[in-house]
Amino acid sequence: MDKKQVTRRELLQGSALIVTGSAIAPKAMWGQTSSPVATTTSGKVRGFVQDGVNVFKGIPYGGDTAKRRFTPAEKPAAWTGVREALTFGPQAPQPIHARSGRSAFSPLDEADPVNSEDCLHLNVWTAGLRDGRKRPVMVYIHGGAYSNSSSNGPVYDGIRLAKRGDVVVVTMNHRLNLFGYMYLAKLGGGEFADSGNVGQLDLVLMLEWVRDNIAEFGGDPSRVMIFGQSGGGAKCATLMAMPAAKGLFHRVVTMSGQQLTARTQEHATQSAEAVLAAIGLSRTNLEDIRDPKKVPMERLVAAIRAGKYFGPVLDSRALPRDPFSPDAPAISANVPMILGNTRDETRLLIGSGDPSLFSLRWEELPVRLERYRAFLGDLKLTDIIADYRRWYPGYSASDVFFAVTTAFRSWHGMVIESDRRAAQHGAGFQPGHGPTWAYNFAWKSPVDGGKWGAPHTMDIPFAFDNVEIAAAMTGGGADAQKVADQVSDTFIAFARTGDPNNRAIPKWSRYELTHRSTMIWNTVSRIEDDPRREERKLAEQTLYVQPGT
Repeated sequence: MDKKQVTRRELLQGSALIVTGSAIAPKAMWGQTSSPVATTTSGKVRGFVQDGVNVFKGIPYGGDTAKRRFTPAEKPAAWTGVREALTFGPQAPQPIHARSGRSAFSPLDEADPVNSEDCLHLNVWTAGLRDGRKRPVMVYIHGGAYSNSSSNGPVYDGIRLAKRGDVVVVTMNHRLNLFGYMYLAKLGGGEFADSGNVGQLDLVLMLEWVRDNIAEFGGDPSRVMIFGQSGGGAKCATLMAMPAAKGLFHRVVTMSGQQLTARTQEHATQSAEAVLAAIGLSRTNLEDIRDPKKVPMERLVAAIRAGKYFGPVLDSRALPRDPFSPDAPAISANVPMILGNTRDETRLLIGSGDPSLFSLRWEELPVRLERYRAFLGDLKLTDIIADYRRWYPGYSASDVFFAVTTAFRSWHGMVIESDRRAAQHGAGFQPGHGPTWAYNFAWKSPVDGGKWGAPHTMDIPFAFDNVEIAAAMTGGGADAQKVADQVSDTFIAFARTGDPNNRAIPKWSRYELTHRSTMIWNTVSRIEDDPRREERKLAEQTLYVQPGT
């Protein structure tokens, strides 16, 4: 297949062969003969060796959630013998998107992965087993908001990171959308008390598995870094406010993923009621929803859109407070954190669904921006447009549209979280005790004539050092690799020490309110104090609205 024709979604989720596994064994696919065996708390697993790295795919970290619908998952049942860990497990139940589009950044699937409620599986890449090396552990949580996607794609392959930094890489799937975040506590009995956050509790269960098992895979359970992009970053931010997750991770990186507030119980209940109406249930027979024979998985998947949005719920149990409102969570104050966004977030987030946005006329711009009034507050559109034309006289109407929507919809939340972390520590925190760093990914993809700029998701292949695997996004080549060298080395250094500074980058100062020092990722990266200051101050005049809430 021509790499220029591979869609962004296919790169992130992988083809049907990659997602579901194949009748061809990995040893035949890659010409390997070694079969490493690891012992987990549930039993032995057999992986394979690729490029000198031990790879284990589809290891269960929880039981089949069909048996535990809308309740916290249990640990997997123990098995005897050696379980094959050669292919990815299935993705969490979700709508399968229709094939459409040829853009490298299209959000639509080209190959149908497999849905299953038995989706609690993880994958491990490591250079050593039982060798006592205590490698840093890099645990990646996938995006797709809280409703879709998976970690079963080639862009998340951990081989290059494991080899580059002698780290252990972990990825996983977990419950999403209504299966993971439908709040039924107000509608049913006590068994539904945690239903609004079981997707997050799956991630806690996964981190407990890492704590209990990662030494077997050559990792250090006291140096676990969680990182995630988009919805994955938001999940990381939410974990920072969850008591059950405290102590299970020791560094955090959020990439274009902010979560200031969770859903209220009232709004979440309204979504649940809409779903129940769509599947023909009510409070009187709500218990039927837990029985796959009475309500098959496919019927629930078909009702997901009725709920419109799913995400973490402020339930006073698993999530007792909003993740980053009114301040940064105290229970993770000691955890070092990196927060970042891309320079042109909405060129993908919004532009991928409407090609006409790339050729706007000035007279069209106010009408198009008005659709995002929720993020723009009471500011006058004419004044916003005038400001941007004054700050960036070379911008087209489309450039202004994407700059405004990026600043107010995406970047604003990241700045608020960064500021609240900085305020939490002030100027007197001690080295290694929860400092914060901020970045802006500014390197622009050359794909499609450069129209995408530095869009949402662009930093993923650079963090994983997989710019050639993701050439349909990055264009590949020496310039992309220069940026990947810097970003991946920095993430590795952060996982190892809790400080991102390393020889590949200029000295990266902590984020403080006095300077707001920010790493600008590019072919030659640099530190800039308070970048896009005018845009930040304009956005501060509005009340930030958490997307989806």
